[in-house]
Amino acid sequence: MGALIRLAADGDAASIADVYRPSVEGSPSTFEFEAPDASEMRQRIRETLTFHPWIVCEVGGEVVGYAYGTKHRVRIGYRWSVDTSVYVLERCRRRGVGQGLYTSLVRILAAQGFFNAYAGITLPNPASVALHESVGFQPVGVYRHVGHKLGRWHDVGWWGLALQPHVPSPAPPIGLEELPRGSAWNAMLAAGLDRIRLR
Repeated sequence: MGALIRLAADGDAASIADVYRPSVEGSPSTFEFEAPDASEMRQRIRETLTFHPWIVCEVGGEVVGYAYGTKHRVRIGYRWSVDTSVYVLERCRRRGVGQGLYTSLVRILAAQGFFNAYAGITLPNPASVALHESVGFQPVGVYRHVGHKLGRWHDVGWWGLALQPHVPSPAPPIGLEELPRGSAWNAMLAAGLDRIRLR
């Protein structure tokens, strides 16, 4: 039973909602208060895929985790930077699924022409910190008491990753649909598979 990393599709919405729900309902790792249903998640996937990647890890036909990139800030000078998120089914954690998803995600983001990836982590969260640092993210700062959930204020630490060497005159990033499909695309998706341990 092998793992597969691929683009998310409409049919994954319910499974992705199931992966995300525990983080919404019992954790400050996200500051949403109500877990999105399949319909809402489907809309989010579609909106993301208009420009940024949203990928899933599938094992035996089951989606066990997902990762995606989104716009970092609205101002045009930020367009070379992207925010990232990753979520994994609790019973599939510590098997390299998150590392695998991130490895593939950053390859795609670099191919699109992004230069910086950022991830926010509600603190304390040593498992998420370890995951991000295992794929090269470095701490860049902390927003103190920036979010309130589950009866208390929470700090959010920010981690950053340089996706490629910075150049003086970068070309604008290209949309996901502009990336050619073929062997290079397949290699990007498969880049993280050797990080995943199924047993």
